[in-house]
Amino acid sequence: MPLLRRALVALLAALALVACGTTPPSLSAAPPIVFVHGNGDSAALWLTTLWRFESNGWPRERLVALNLPNPTARDDDTQPQEGRSSTDEQMRTLAAAVERVRQATGASQVVLMANSRGGNAIRSYIQDGGGAATVSHAILAGTPNHGVWANAAFRPHNEFNGAGPYLSHLNAPKGATGDEVTPGVRWLTIRSDRNDKYAQPDGVWIGAKGTPTHVTFDGPALKGATNVVLPGRDHREVAYHEQAFAQAYRFITGRDPATRAIVPEPRVVLDGVVTGSGPGGPTNLPLAGATVEVHAIDAASGERRGAALLETTVGADGRWGPLATDARTPLEFVVGAAGFATSHVYRSPFARSSTIVHLRPERLAEADRAAGAVVAFVRPRGYFGLPRDRIVLDGQPAPGIPPGVAGVASSKLRLADAAARTVVGEYSSGAISERVAGRIWPAAGNQLTVLELHY
Repeated sequence: MPLLRRALVALLAALALVACGTTPPSLSAAPPIVFVHGNGDSAALWLTTLWRFESNGWPRERLVALNLPNPTARDDDTQPQEGRSSTDEQMRTLAAAVERVRQATGASQVVLMANSRGGNAIRSYIQDGGGAATVSHAILAGTPNHGVWANAAFRPHNEFNGAGPYLSHLNAPKGATGDEVTPGVRWLTIRSDRNDKYAQPDGVWIGAKGTPTHVTFDGPALKGATNVVLPGRDHREVAYHEQAFAQAYRFITGRDPATRAIVPEPRVVLDGVVTGSGPGGPTNLPLAGATVEVHAIDAASGERRGAALLETTVGADGRWGPLATDARTPLEFVVGAAGFATSHVYRSPFARSSTIVHLRPERLAEADRAAGAVVAFVRPRGYFGLPRDRIVLDGQPAPGIPPGVAGVASSKLRLADAAARTVVGEYSSGAISERVAGRIWPAAGNQLTVLELHY
């Protein structure tokens, strides 16, 4: 369904709910929710989830997406590693964030929801960091609670080793029934049936094809929790898909959401942080001195419409906004920084306001430098899966996406010709359909095109 039509459907649904007398939860009935992203990711992945809670009346100030500074786990949790974080650092960062939210809202307890590695921080905080008193509900989506592998001889001190000391400690039996979860908190796990790349019996996704991982498809489930399966959903979709939102909303409130749709706002204000990457991988630390331009573009061609809406050089806090726009205008973000390629990031219209439109410039790989132009087609809130999805880049099946378990979130197209023209990425899967148009930029000028999906 085209984006404009989807927006109109969402708006009509919202008006119908008002006409029926449906009322959103009051401020006192809506507990603060802190969202924790996964390994190597950022708070920006929670964008559409926050929009869905807001569309059901949840106060925006009670929805907090945490941006963990160094989001990638160490190879060995006991050994410092540049640009990476330990389980203890993750837990302490989360604990400090919860205290800030409690102070700001006056709430005695919060709800925590995580994708993947973020669930490890939640479990550590509740079990060992005092969170049993400050957390009412914990929602773990795609968290590898029993490891990505379980082999004491392979990376024994890695955070994701189900046979290692870290997860063995978290999973130790608790109480008379031997539960794996800390008592006093309500627990929900959301997992795939067989389509989570990090809950597979074979080690193909950890570079060990043909080697048993000793982990099963139900590895994310926990004894003592409410365990929900979303058939066909992938490792990220079990957190960021509208089906995951509905499960989380129901678990927190005891009722279904009034709508799963995202209700557009007439005036949209956007902001976020520019971050970079280093030896340890991506970082969520501010990239001071980066430049940002934002342009309104034509939805069909990706061509710019008029002068730039915003031009700025970010300061020490890394923030690039705010920018006032609307729910109908697609945008091009031009992000530049020393040591990075100038990244032209094309996005569909933003249906609602957000302060987590985080930007991270890319680097051209050595293999890309001989190309005339490079186009990346990315889906941050889910993976591309074949034959489940239809993924088309520049009129052809998007390259680099293997069939089977959905485990690749980007496709890269190297073009011999850098002539200026329109390039289009199209994605559809079930009820989701999105088209992003952008322009070609020459790799010789250290530039690249990124077509980024919302859904």
